[in-house]
Amino acid sequence: MIKPADFFDLSNEVAQLLFRDCAYVWQALAQIDRCISELVGKNQIILGTIMPGAHIGDKPIFVDKGAVVEPGAFIQGPAYIGAKAIVRHGAYIRGNVIMLPESLLGHASEAKNSLFLPKALAPHFNYIGDSILGQRVNLGAGTKLSNLAINSEKDPITRKRPTIRIRIGNTDYDTGLEKLGGILGDDVQTGCNAVLNPGCLVGQSTLIYADVSLRKGYYPPRVIIKLRQQIEQVEKT
Repeated sequence: MIKPADFFDLSNEVAQLLFRDCAYVWQALAQIDRCISELVGKNQIILGTIMPGAHIGDKPIFVDKGAVVEPGAFIQGPAYIGAKAIVRHGAYIRGNVIMLPESLLGHASEAKNSLFLPKALAPHFNYIGDSILGQRVNLGAGTKLSNLAINSEKDPITRKRPTIRIRIGNTDYDTGLEKLGGILGDDVQTGCNAVLNPGCLVGQSTLIYADVSLRKGYYPPRVIIKLRQQIEQVEKT
């Protein structure tokens, strides 16, 4: 239920490297920096197109053939941008982001410590923090994958935050992660302005309707998560 293969097609070689030795799907998030280091080393390798007006930081960054970084985008790095991936105008890639072939980070969208599997799309006004987007995932405009619980104050002595725990059935899982956004299986779609609160695990092909605020936990594959609201019309006076 919560193994990587339950959420994703892992035929991509980079995905196999990232999920190596992961018993639980969220464990891959702690491996992203290692994976980028193995793939890129300390180098900058630009094989794709960096358009005038885009900014590339001085950390290790790989941009594969056919990838495009549009004007106004900022890749801070470390980052791995796969073949034919697109980073649109105004997008911001913070540290430790892997975008696999034909994935997309769109206008006014931000990603950090996250994985985009092939053809995963975050096209408009999205936040992707400590998250994994499966193949062909599509985030509706304004979708946010929140990664930090509102009550996660640092311990005054250790200066560490509490780790995120997820209850699935009768089992309570300690993820060991202080920050955990959303893990969206292959072909998941969200409607506009959906918010996934920290620690949402969404199975393959599930649809999340617009304006839903999804609580942390496990959501099975191939369901529709709907928001019910009452609309009232009154006469103008």
